[in-house]
Amino acid sequence: MGADDKASNKIDDLGGKAKEGFGKLTGDKSTENEGKMDQAKSSLKDAVENVKDAFKK
Repeated sequence: MGADDKASNKIDDLGGKAKEGFGKLTGDKSTENEGKMDQAKSSLKDAVENVKDAFKK
């Protein structure tokens, strides 16, 4: 996994956490759920990249 991919995934994860927190703060379930989905996508991307790295070795 390249450093750019790791950084991008981390930014997506942090953005998702911020969005989730904002949704909780404002009582907006839609925004909260979007944040959770952003975090899940980031985790999935990390997992796929880790599998790719394992096959490269």
